[in-house]
Amino acid sequence: MKQKFNILTSTCVPLPLENVDTDQIIPARFLKATTREGFGENLFRDWRYRADGTPNPDFVLNNPTYGGQILVAGKNFGSGSSREHAAWAIADYGFRVVVSSFFADIHKNNELNNFVLPVVVSEPFLQELFDSIYANPKMEVEVDLPRQIITNKATGRSESFEINAYKKHCLMNGLDDIDFLVENKDKIEAWEKKQ
Repeated sequence: MKQKFNILTSTCVPLPLENVDTDQIIPARFLKATTREGFGENLFRDWRYRADGTPNPDFVLNNPTYGGQILVAGKNFGSGSSREHAAWAIADYGFRVVVSSFFADIHKNNELNNFVLPVVVSEPFLQELFDSIYANPKMEVEVDLPRQIITNKATGRSESFEINAYKKHCLMNGLDDIDFLVENKDKIEAWEKKQ
């Protein structure tokens, strides 16, 4: 789960829908579990499967044309309830990056806490990504976390993105909040002795 993040180059899965909320990401009926494992199989459950449980061939995750560790989503991704299970499902499915032009704040932080990098890009850059993916599903995107740059390798165009410095450090070093405290135990103890 705690993979270090440096530079990721991957093909992408396009989800050009706006206002995707956390109940669409992981429906409420799947929130009974207390561990993070197994949520990926229910990611976008009601879009991925028909009422009878068979896969919906029209949904992108069931289309073998598209794959990869980067989900490219429409504007306002992760709105709705603050359930962390939505980020668990995204991570468990295998996505390392979600690209959108806007994220709901709580969901954005939940992704960061689960080693998924939310990358905010401009509307034109997002549209260009969708266009490039549909033109060539094998095209790749490079996400360079140290330099905070995302590049559409089909067009060569790049944009910089923002990330909290603490979360960047944690992602690059594969640390959650507890790991970070343990890593800094000596500094904490030294500070306490001084007080």
